[in-house]
Amino acid sequence: MDNNRPLILITNDDGHAAKGLRKLTALMRTLGEVAVISTDEVMSAKSHSCTIHEKLYPRLVREELGFKEFRCNGTPVDCVKLAYQKLLPRNPDLVVSGINHGINAASTVVYSGTIGAVIEACMNGLNAIGFSLDSLDPEADFDHLDTAILEITKKVLKEGLPKGVCLNVNFPKRSEEPLKGIRLCRQASCRWVEYFDEHYDENGDMFYDLKGELVSDDILPGTDLYAIKHNYVAVVPTCYDWTAHGCLETMKDYEQISIK
Repeated sequence: MDNNRPLILITNDDGHAAKGLRKLTALMRTLGEVAVISTDEVMSAKSHSCTIHEKLYPRLVREELGFKEFRCNGTPVDCVKLAYQKLLPRNPDLVVSGINHGINAASTVVYSGTIGAVIEACMNGLNAIGFSLDSLDPEADFDHLDTAILEITKKVLKEGLPKGVCLNVNFPKRSEEPLKGIRLCRQASCRWVEYFDEHYDENGDMFYDLKGELVSDDILPGTDLYAIKHNYVAVVPTCYDWTAHGCLETMKDYEQISIK
């Protein structure tokens, strides 16, 4: 691969055939050398899981000038690990994940395989961006995202990101109005109202199917959910440090607990 052009690694959690992956690949190929390492199957809600008790089989499925594409039976995090440790000639200048079919805003980010891959890259000192669309439709229209994705990506390639920070970018689905712009946001608070549907298989064994609805009372100005609802691109600087820094002083009395 050409060392004079940026090397961009692409992965996702929707599987190798996902329309969002194909769109992101086409866009990134206009900006640099590209390696795609995607999951064989849908890996939604895999978060930061990785494979430690099974064999991983990355398979080269396509190669041409400035481009390689692999498929892997592992998780999105596995794809990133294999890429920078084994499959690429050098560390990528940027890792992008997506475009996910479905929102990865607010607290849902903790479940996301899309963002799990981004966090994995960030933990290893790589610039990384996750892109998601607020539509679960496998045939969703991504064409209104081209300019925003390219401009955000070019900015990160040029300027980098702060140490320990990656970007979680969410887009509203296509509407009659064009996107209004970009908003730098905080992650909104939300929760899933969940229930299990009870079923029986062909052998008469009972199983459960998890269903749920995302609810939030935090769709306020400055949040990602508010931005998406009002037809803006929501950009959330995201980090893997889960320390509640604001509590380190207010909970200082924990150090006075006697354990002798």
